[in-house]
Amino acid sequence: MLCASGVERTAAGADPVAARPAAAHSATRPHIVPRSVWAAGDSGRTRPPPRYDDKVVAVFIHHTDSPNAYDCAEVPRIIRYLAAGMTDARDWDDIGYNFLVDRCGNIYEGRAGGIDRPVTGAHTQGFNHRTTGIAALGTFTTGVPVPKVMTDAIAHLAAWKLGLADIDPRATVRLVSSNGHSRYAAGTAAALPALAGHKDGYRTTCPGAALSAHLPEIRDLAARLQGRT
Repeated sequence: MLCASGVERTAAGADPVAARPAAAHSATRPHIVPRSVWAAGDSGRTRPPPRYDDKVVAVFIHHTDSPNAYDCAEVPRIIRYLAAGMTDARDWDDIGYNFLVDRCGNIYEGRAGGIDRPVTGAHTQGFNHRTTGIAALGTFTTGVPVPKVMTDAIAHLAAWKLGLADIDPRATVRLVSSNGHSRYAAGTAAALPALAGHKDGYRTTCPGAALSAHLPEIRDLAARLQGRT
């Protein structure tokens, strides 16, 4: 079962090409395995062009609600399976998550459009704009151990992505709900954590109680990686 009960198709958006000013607080970009590693054979698929926002001001953390006892060498195959569940079974145009992180701490590019760019994802219904969706591969319900190498990788990725817009991962940001199926009526300006769980924006238990319990320490580490005190 995919933890994607809050996914919607995203509207077409402009492709921002203006150079970004250097952020006052930023983090180095972590190593990210490119999409081409898991999306072999995907070049023949016809899909709409990627959609973009002006910047990313928040990240939503998910779990994929899939088995935990995988060999990390098998992750490209697992991501292909997850993507097929979204594109083939549900007729979406691409995998919804912008990035996925495995239990060995490897970070994978998810949705097409460019690792460094503010790609509009399809991961948190009502709040796909100006956000990035990061999915932890596995199921992290109550009592399930969450590997530290995984939470460290999530923190590093979030620190870098939010740092591009000088966003403190511990901050609260305002996001406008685009869909009444979220936790907020369409058009509502919601105050949400800059590093949020899926359940903060949508009625779900994702990313699971165990991973949710780690979000405060992930925020703190991400802030330190940006050079904040």
